[in-house]
Amino acid sequence: MILTRVVPSAVDAERIELGEDRALQALAALYAPPKPEWLRLNLVVSVNGSAAGGDGTSDSLTNRADRMILRVIRSLADVVLVGAASVRAEGYHLPRSSRLAVLTGTGDLAGHKVRGDVEPGRLLVICPAAAVARVEATLDGVAAEIIVVDDVGGCIAPATVIEQLRGRGLAHIVCEGGPSLAGQLINADVVDELCLSTGPVITTAQLPLLGEAVGADRRLELSQLLVDDASGLYARWRLLRPAAG
Repeated sequence: MILTRVVPSAVDAERIELGEDRALQALAALYAPPKPEWLRLNLVVSVNGSAAGGDGTSDSLTNRADRMILRVIRSLADVVLVGAASVRAEGYHLPRSSRLAVLTGTGDLAGHKVRGDVEPGRLLVICPAAAVARVEATLDGVAAEIIVVDDVGGCIAPATVIEQLRGRGLAHIVCEGGPSLAGQLINADVVDELCLSTGPVITTAQLPLLGEAVGADRRLELSQLLVDDASGLYARWRLLRPAAG
């Protein structure tokens, strides 16, 4: 499979053959964050805007190129942040080189399916004090560092989550959803970039990419676009900060 960079445009468009030894290194250069403190959303969507495919998960929207880009984006991050609902629904392999942080308001991680060698400190669970006991019960023996944060009625402010992670030296954060968490982070104006893969399919599933939580329009700027030879699109969108006024 071949990836071609079409934005920024060039006379000799950069082409990456995913089977080549240099593919991961070339992608890492294309996805390098511009500064150490950076918060990315990394999401996948169908052409008709669903974050889930016909199987009810994002798996049917991905392909080899998307999975390789996901691997690179994770390798560049200090921590991967995800909501508990996504962990329960889809399961999660621990990233190879970064930590995994799971956010939960209720503490319910039953059926979490976290896979991989869970060494101490690699899995973080962020939750309110009232949810700690349930987290411990539903982790089912998986080792995790539990980070207790303040909440309002079980709801945790996104800025609090980011503050806790960066206070632990985890400056480059990649959030992989789910849709509700992604929308909350955008509402809180803490997102720097949206890395969005678009699978070339129209789905019967209707799971809004950012949930129902986005409360205001946001302006974006396309900084990069890759296209694969199976019609998949891979965009980097910069979120523009509202003008002071």
